[in-house]
Amino acid sequence: MSDDGRQGTGHERVPSRQRRRFPGISTRAYEHPADRSALVALRKLSGFDTVFKALSGLLPERSLRLLFLSDSVRVSERQFAHLHDMLLDACYILDLQKVPPMYVTQDPQPNAMCIGLDEPIIVVSTGLVELLDEEEMRAVVGHEVGHALSGHAVYRTVLLFLTNLALKVAWIPLGNLAVMAIITALREWFRKSELSADRAGLLVGQDVLASMRGLMKIAGGNHLHEMNVDAFLEQAEEYEAGGDLRDSVLKILNVLPRSHPFTTVRAAELKKWAESRDYQRIMDGHYPRRSEDKDTSVSDSFRESAASYASDVKGSKDPLMKLITDLAGGAGDLSGRVRRGFDGFRSPPPAPGDTPGGAEE
Repeated sequence: MSDDGRQGTGHERVPSRQRRRFPGISTRAYEHPADRSALVALRKLSGFDTVFKALSGLLPERSLRLLFLSDSVRVSERQFAHLHDMLLDACYILDLQKVPPMYVTQDPQPNAMCIGLDEPIIVVSTGLVELLDEEEMRAVVGHEVGHALSGHAVYRTVLLFLTNLALKVAWIPLGNLAVMAIITALREWFRKSELSADRAGLLVGQDVLASMRGLMKIAGGNHLHEMNVDAFLEQAEEYEAGGDLRDSVLKILNVLPRSHPFTTVRAAELKKWAESRDYQRIMDGHYPRRSEDKDTSVSDSFRESAASYASDVKGSKDPLMKLITDLAGGAGDLSGRVRRGFDGFRSPPPAPGDTPGGAEE
């Protein structure tokens, strides 16, 4: 259990090792810069959360709550006691005062989510519970508690609503385009929020290898003896650096419809953060407090976000990102490089001696 010596539920598989607690921790401590800048701006808009919560009459939130209450298993001291203990521990470590309800729902697909406008609820699938071991699951529970603490549940619920709305207005060309533009922007933000929640999961579990194993299992199933964390991370490096400009474009097209980053990318990002000075400072007890959130500058947050994106572009091995970096640096023969990068999209030139019709002269 955590470092205050609290006793657990007696579940034999709950580890007893100590973990650090972070009293009063601000979500800014673990949020990805792009996620943090958006949240800081939204929180500064007077009445913004009130307006969003006023939408609860339009959103199917009450229906979802009743659905999970009636057709899933609510985690408690009497049901899934080991998950209940993890939930209490995660809220204690991240100092979340109100413990959100948590449900286990029958679904063979490994999945977890945190949704809700008035108050967040956490849902995990049976597929995920059966797939992960205790420490891997602890990181997932911490991930979802991180979502709840950051207020991501509100915006995730709106994203689900808008996605459903887009399907209903698909027959209206301009209406669908407008909704899809909002959805695309929300998905980009939400992908960054997933990186934030991965960091929260690491702060709760405090076992980077367990976090890595969990992501690896989500990608490849319960065959841990057949997988290797280092090889999995090498996939992320190959994904980022491999190919040409055609592959860069395909990567963008592949990720646009997704609400989550790819698992190898998440693993690489989390490993990088776990090795950073920022993570070590938090573990040493030096982190921003919630009491200071009201003094946070929106412009400073946006500058940090812009700097983060610029750093990602500069340090990226992706062909398109390298081209952008060279363009900013004034490198020569860029037009030739672009042509060569996209050559594969064009049909191959006719062989010598072939006429346009294919017959020899």
